[in-house]
Amino acid sequence: MFKSGTTQQERTTLKTRITDLLGIRYPIIQGGMQWVGRAELASAVSNAGGLGLLTALTQPSPDALVQEIKRCRTMTDKPFGVNLTILPSVTAPPYADYLDAVIESGVKVIETAGNSPKDFIEKLKRNDVKVVHKCTSVRHALSAERNGVDAVSIDGFDCAGHPGEDDVPGLVLIPLAARSLKIPVVASGGIANGYGMAAAFALGAEGVNMGTRFCATVEAPLHDSIKQALVGASECDTQLIFRSLGNTGRVLKNAVSNEVVATERRPGGCEFDDIRHLVSGRRGRDALQSGEINAGLVWAGQVVGMIDDIPTCETLLARIVAECRERLAMASSFAVAL
Repeated sequence: MFKSGTTQQERTTLKTRITDLLGIRYPIIQGGMQWVGRAELASAVSNAGGLGLLTALTQPSPDALVQEIKRCRTMTDKPFGVNLTILPSVTAPPYADYLDAVIESGVKVIETAGNSPKDFIEKLKRNDVKVVHKCTSVRHALSAERNGVDAVSIDGFDCAGHPGEDDVPGLVLIPLAARSLKIPVVASGGIANGYGMAAAFALGAEGVNMGTRFCATVEAPLHDSIKQALVGASECDTQLIFRSLGNTGRVLKNAVSNEVVATERRPGGCEFDDIRHLVSGRRGRDALQSGEINAGLVWAGQVVGMIDDIPTCETLLARIVAECRERLAMASSFAVAL
């Protein structure tokens, strides 16, 4: 439940079960984004009062993740976490070794995504690591709760990345999850400002997760041309790829994603090998670093339509919290006794 205090310290915090669980000032979590969740951004979000996340698989090995965790600790003394996305693969990364790197480095929060983390939960609990699992449906959220996760981050259809195959927007998904679960719910997808945060609280969430909005910050380790492309995009400038393959993803419209969509729509259908050369992670990484917007996929949510500047993380979080308080107060004023 959202609580706003009255002391000076309480006036500069937003207290929910998520802030208590994660030991943070504001219930705002940075999305664990491939190639983006590095120490520069994670530490800036944590220093600003949220929870920054390093992305485990951005690092080429578990040992490299250990070094990135150490580097992040030189930049912040606040809590931060690690995202570990678990996906089926013929040549899967050594997930267990990445998990050990998190535990042995003393990180106390992990965000899991993709497949169920149930095989890892007992070990994480034994080492006092809090687990926030990201999912795109209430049925998967309930399964995660039964498996023992501490909180669920629920992704609406407007999110960047993989929104699932049910196409349920946050306005429906968030209250369904909040009503169905006993553990705290974090709203994810379509949130970029205090308006969205206040709406998430009203729908029953106790925190928010933002990915695309944090890409357009000073500290995000992306080329400025990519950040400017996000600022210049409208809510209509994303599109869905991999629909025909049952693995829907939302990305920014560019030459590469246009070609992927055209290939998927051609007569006779599309196999993954037909688009493999277009969607490789290496191409996406190179686009983000070079600033060549048409060099690879750029993952982004419809929330780009609400991004119009590139602030520091500190400025962004302070602004979101102030807006959230204003919107909640205004909404409360509508409920006058007759």
